[in-house]
Amino acid sequence: MIDIDSLDFSKGDGLIPAIIQDADNFQVLMLGYMNKEAVEMTLSKGRVTFYSRSKQRLWTKGETSENYLELVDLQQDCDDDTLLVLAHPQGPTCHTGHQSCFFQKDFTPKDNLRFLAKLETLIQSRKQELPEGSYTTSLFQDGIDEIAQKVGEEAVETIIEAKNDNPDDFKDEVSDLLYHLLVLLTEKELPLAQIIERLEERHK
Repeated sequence: MIDIDSLDFSKGDGLIPAIIQDADNFQVLMLGYMNKEAVEMTLSKGRVTFYSRSKQRLWTKGETSENYLELVDLQQDCDDDTLLVLAHPQGPTCHTGHQSCFFQKDFTPKDNLRFLAKLETLIQSRKQELPEGSYTTSLFQDGIDEIAQKVGEEAVETIIEAKNDNPDDFKDEVSDLLYHLLVLLTEKELPLAQIIERLEERHK
């Protein structure tokens, strides 16, 4: 996280601005202000807390609506006088009912590729816990040969569907292929991030 004592509260008369982003898609949710006590409470309680300039007191987002901002990470900028807070919003952030206070224009990131990271994490947990009734569990129990065979089968089905004229079916086959490939990577204990790094190296 951060070293609170390194923050510069002097420029804003004891307050520093805090930009809140959704930890999953990095959408900007709101801007608030924190004093030292608000930062300390945010870190200790795990829920984003501000100093309300209108109420002149500490204010935990969601204390009335229960739409809390669950803390994920917090970092300061290069001048130590602004905070960037990553959080998981528990409901709409804006008092108007919108997800973000900046709703006049839709700046919601369109990049949903981060879902692959969430799916990978779920698959990894399935390998560790092996819950009964899970298809992913059955794949890991069958072993590397069966998993690799499934990837091959899905690759062939993807190729076949690519030659047809049904976009929905093609999406289904590509989705199956990506899923089983993630299972194979997990079985091989090879994170998707390392594959991305290799692609980046080739791009350079």
